Amino acid sequence: MRHVHIHVTGIVQGVGMRPFVYREAMAHGICGWVLNAGDGVHIEAHALSEALDEFVAALSEHTPAAARVEHVEVMDLAPDDWDAANERGFRIVASQDQTAHTTLVSPDIATCDDCLHELFDSADRRFHYPFINCTNCGPRFTIIRSLPYDRAATSMDCFPMCPTCAAEYGNPLDRRFHAQPDACFDCGPHITWREAGEAAASLTVGTTRKTSDAIIDRCVELLANGGIIAIKGLGGFHLACDASNEKTVAELRRRKRRSNKPLAVMVRNLADVERLCHVNDVERGLLAGSIRPIVLLRRRAVCESGGSPNALAPSVAHNLPELGVMLPYTPLQHLLLAAAEARGMHALVMTSGNLSEEPIETDDTLAWEHLVAAGIADALLGNDRAILSRYDDSVVRVVGGVAMPVRRARGYAPQPLPLPALDGAPSCVLACGPQQKATIALTREGTNGEATCFVSQYIGDVENGETFDAWNAARTRLEDLFDLAPAALACDLHPSYLSSQWAREQARKCNLPLVEVQHHHAHIASVMAEAIAAGQLTTDARVLGIAFDGTGAGTDGTIWGGEFLVASLGGFERAAHLRTWTLPGGAASVHDARRNAFALLSELGLLEHPGAERLLDGLDEQTRSVTATMIERNINSPRTSSMGRLFDAAAAVLGICGQATYEGEPAIELEAAAWRALGSKITHVPGDKDGCSASDPLRLDSLFRFVLKTDPLTNGFGSDYPEEGSPGTSFAVNSPAGYPKSTHSGPSQTIYTTHYHSKKYKSELTVQATSSRSLVLSPSSLFAALLEGTRASVPADRLALDFHVAVARSSARIASEICAREGIDTVALSGGVFMNRLLLQLLTRELKSAGLTVLIPHTVPVNDGCIAYGQAAVASARLAQIASQ
Repeated sequence: MRHVHIHVTGIVQGVGMRPFVYREAMAHGICGWVLNAGDGVHIEAHALSEALDEFVAALSEHTPAAARVEHVEVMDLAPDDWDAANERGFRIVASQDQTAHTTLVSPDIATCDDCLHELFDSADRRFHYPFINCTNCGPRFTIIRSLPYDRAATSMDCFPMCPTCAAEYGNPLDRRFHAQPDACFDCGPHITWREAGEAAASLTVGTTRKTSDAIIDRCVELLANGGIIAIKGLGGFHLACDASNEKTVAELRRRKRRSNKPLAVMVRNLADVERLCHVNDVERGLLAGSIRPIVLLRRRAVCESGGSPNALAPSVAHNLPELGVMLPYTPLQHLLLAAAEARGMHALVMTSGNLSEEPIETDDTLAWEHLVAAGIADALLGNDRAILSRYDDSVVRVVGGVAMPVRRARGYAPQPLPLPALDGAPSCVLACGPQQKATIALTREGTNGEATCFVSQYIGDVENGETFDAWNAARTRLEDLFDLAPAALACDLHPSYLSSQWAREQARKCNLPLVEVQHHHAHIASVMAEAIAAGQLTTDARVLGIAFDGTGAGTDGTIWGGEFLVASLGGFERAAHLRTWTLPGGAASVHDARRNAFALLSELGLLEHPGAERLLDGLDEQTRSVTATMIERNINSPRTSSMGRLFDAAAAVLGICGQATYEGEPAIELEAAAWRALGSKITHVPGDKDGCSASDPLRLDSLFRFVLKTDPLTNGFGSDYPEEGSPGTSFAVNSPAGYPKSTHSGPSQTIYTTHYHSKKYKSELTVQATSSRSLVLSPSSLFAALLEGTRASVPADRLALDFHVAVARSSARIASEICAREGIDTVALSGGVFMNRLLLQLLTRELKSAGLTVLIPHTVPVNDGCIAYGQAAVASARLAQIASQ
């Protein structure tokens, strides 16, 4: 007989781990007990050695689907360390809160198939119960108050179980054994209903199946009649409406102040998804899995209202090539979609329940005040179970067969991510993140020497008091729940970000080390940290990081965003960047891409080009005059090297999108135009006898091979293949013939343009020599070619595609030159511009063709959602270096 204590760590609470342990113990003849504690699951086991070995192996090999076992520690007990009474039978004992809170908590889990079957089984006692769940599904992190995870530590503590539910909860052989949210109509949460107008004071509660069904029927009736409903989900409210009703969708946009940004839709099943979009196996798995994020899918067509029963209103996603789609993940959503289908509605808009730029609503009373009483929604479908953590829906996109997060929230956060283990790193670093798409990150040392990082859910843009309050709430929630006490702080270099200001003040007040991390270094460090933790890089590796985004404070006082960085975890060197130009009015030029384009063409001496007439005609005389004066006198006109702003300028020059109603809109519309060109202009790829459709993901690689071998912006896609080999170069002062010289050159910097003899590169980004090691990349030839194409009436969609190809090819060529010079063979890509699927795939293909290894993040987004994770990695590396000195 052997007597052991077993400690299991990982995601082992809220996933049915104790019932699983109980069943395995019974199967292997193990005596003893199991309990939850703040640091994981503890087991005392007594059995023959062979049976114990099989039992321990099963703990890792046969765990519940939602569990993630990270470590199983087995310790033999001394003769006096156990009670002989524990050698008879096996039991689950009460949880303990006497250990450190180091265990992990499962994120919320979509309704499982067993519960879904019961939900629609008229003979089941939970038939149509909107909160049905079991140990394999249901709410977790959004209802937990503290560890260990037990009903008393959740928002279910105010719902005492009825005798029937209590019997299930206590039966080791039942699927609901120790399922903390277990409930039914008799004892659990209930949905509530309240409409605007005369009946506003009347609150209906669905305490019975009849009243609950009546609420759902009334909700769907309003939706079918053009209503907009605020519906409470797991982590907050949605605003819902009929996705096929153009008038209603337009009204939702007006009320929510979201004029153009695409809206996500929810459909009942995969068949409905495939009527709207192309879906591959990876996307299908994401849609129907246990997380069920919004998945960005390639649309089959831009649907028009009044068509088939499955047609979407045009303004759901306008003419964009992608559509955000999700399947129901709560019992209530399944009931709503089933009832909607019975009324002929096959898709509902499901967008975040808030005003644009504000946090998603979570409280029923406040949701009524802010959403219904304020005139955004016509009614509120709530419930009496409190949401304790605010969580938006996660958003995911599949690129090259691999899932890439766009917004990491429900279902993913706060599962910890691995960090490189560095000797001397602080026990806990609090990384305060960026201003846009904010998250926070907290690091923790593991008991086995590993390092992990808790990255919070997506919080939003921390630009106002409400969102900063949400940022603080997410921070304190993680610190309190997991007993994390920061020993150092990290923040963005930007002087005015609210989170950075808080970090500086907190570091001063608490006398803590503070590491200020340059924005684009954090981008690249996030990719490196993921790769190091996965064994793809060593901790001292250097990579070439290409960081393309809209805004990031540079070390020279300018706004960076078109960066080639030779980077390690602890530091970086700026190897190349886009040539800077002014942004008159700063943020005003971000919102009005025409002003940005005006300033760029002025900088490049191209304002007098005939192709610029359309841009200039779109600006009234006063705007042109004021903008020119601001540029000339350097009035509120910061300089930028942003690739995001370069894409915006191209969109404005081509007349595709001149003003942004949401972040990145001109660049997003530019990509959409390029995809249209792929779909309509190229119907046959040389050497591809079957042809190639831009909407067919399986054929895109052939398409990319073709377009990357053509001469963009010069001879187009029917031209002969360009000559091979590196171009010759000669240097001359940058002064395009017929246009005035640039009005700016940096201090102690003489700018030259490389003129390539080969026509292969004459309309791409060109390299300028400077007095430093950093190369400056000029878009002069690229924009001259765009203007020439515009003058010659080349379709804007075609020019948009040419622009993408030119940027991808020239970026890959420049990267190859830097890598050869620095002895580097790996390139890391990050930054919001790489949300552009077309650019990402084109550039990745070119880099790989040049023999370079390409790293793209898969656990954090390429946008600013990765910044906190990158800051944590940089701060840990720098402080470890200091400690080792």
